[in-house]
Amino acid sequence: MGISYLYLHPVMSNKYHQIDARELHKFTTDVFLAMGLSQSDAVLASDVLNSADLRGIDSHGVARLSGYVRLWKAKRIKADANPTIIHETHTTATMDGDEGLGLTNAAKAMDIAIEKARVHGSGWVAIQNSNHFGIAAFHAMKALEHNMIGMSLTNASPLVSPTFSKERLLGTNPICYAIPAGERDPVVIDMATSAAANGKLQIAERKGEEIPTGWLQDNEGKNTNDPKGLKGGGSLLTLGSTKEMGSHKGYGLSAFVDIFCGVLSGANYGPWVPPFVSFLPLAPDMPGKGIGHFVGAIRVDGFRPLEEFNKNMDQWIDRFKSSETIEGQEEVIIPGEPEKRQEAIRRKEGIPVIDKVYDDLRDVAKDLGVEFNL
Repeated sequence: MGISYLYLHPVMSNKYHQIDARELHKFTTDVFLAMGLSQSDAVLASDVLNSADLRGIDSHGVARLSGYVRLWKAKRIKADANPTIIHETHTTATMDGDEGLGLTNAAKAMDIAIEKARVHGSGWVAIQNSNHFGIAAFHAMKALEHNMIGMSLTNASPLVSPTFSKERLLGTNPICYAIPAGERDPVVIDMATSAAANGKLQIAERKGEEIPTGWLQDNEGKNTNDPKGLKGGGSLLTLGSTKEMGSHKGYGLSAFVDIFCGVLSGANYGPWVPPFVSFLPLAPDMPGKGIGHFVGAIRVDGFRPLEEFNKNMDQWIDRFKSSETIEGQEEVIIPGEPEKRQEAIRRKEGIPVIDKVYDDLRDVAKDLGVEFNL
C-alpha cells in the first residue's frame, strides 16, 4: 500500500475520465452510506480513499472501492462496526476493530494515539480484527496537525516471499513516518517493504505493460516481468529483490511490521492474514483476529523546543534539496514531495480514473442503487 518517494505512478492512459475530487468524494461517501456506514464513518472512509487519489497513489483510492463492497457482501466487513479498546495504559492501547473498515479503524486509533501523546508525550495503538486501511500516509499525517511525528504500519495478505523462499508468507507491509517542519513541507516517508506494492502490478496489468525486473518471482522462484505472474502462483520480492542487493533488509522491515501489527496486537500474521479479495477463503486455524495495524504519535517538544526542531528540519530539507545531482537529474526529491505536487495538480485539474475503474464504479453504483453522475 505505499509509494516510493522517488517515483510517482499517476494514471498514464489514453482512456480515462478526469473527475473533480469533491465529486468523487461525494460518490464514495454515498457508496459507504449504502453499505450501512454511519454518516461520519462514510465521510472518514471517503477521506482516506480521496487522499490516495489526490496524492497520486491510484492503486489505493477509488480503484479499491469495489473490493471493499465485495468484502462487505461476503460478510467480512461490518458496516456497523463498533471498535473498542480492549487493553490500555497511559501511553498504549489495543483496539478491537470489530471487523470494520481499516480505513476508519486506523484513523480513529490514530486520534487516540494523538490524545495520549498530547497528555503523556507519546501514544501508541495496536489494532486487531480490522481490514485493509488504505494508504498509510493518511493516518500518520494526522499527527502533523498537532506538531507531532506520526507513524502507521499495517500487515497485509501474504503475497511476498522472505529472502531465499518462494512461499508467500508476508504482505507488502507498508511503513509511513510523517515528520513536521517549519516553513517547509513535512517529510512523509510512505513505502511498502516489498520491492513494489501489489497495486502497481494491477496498474501494469490493466495497461498491458511489463513490470521491472526485481519486483516479482514466478512459482519456481525465478524473476519475471509479467504482472500476471502473481496470479500464476508467483510472489512479490522484498525491498532489495535479491540477497546481494539487500533483500534481507526488506525482509527484516517486513517482519518488523508483521510482528508489530499482528503478533503484538492479537491480529493474524504471516500466511494467516486475510486476503483483500473476497473470493479467496480464509486460512484455516487462524491464530488471531482479522488484519492488524499499528499507529503512533510523538510530541516533538517532548525532546526539544518545537521552534528549534522546525528550524533544523527546514535546514535539513534545504541542504538535501541543494545537493549536487547526478547527470540527467534536475533535483533531489524529499520524501513526500512528489505526492504533495501531485495533490496540488489533481485538486485543480481533477483525478484521472482509467476506464476499467470507472466501469467498476458504475457497476457498484448500479448494484447499490447509488446515483452515478461522474
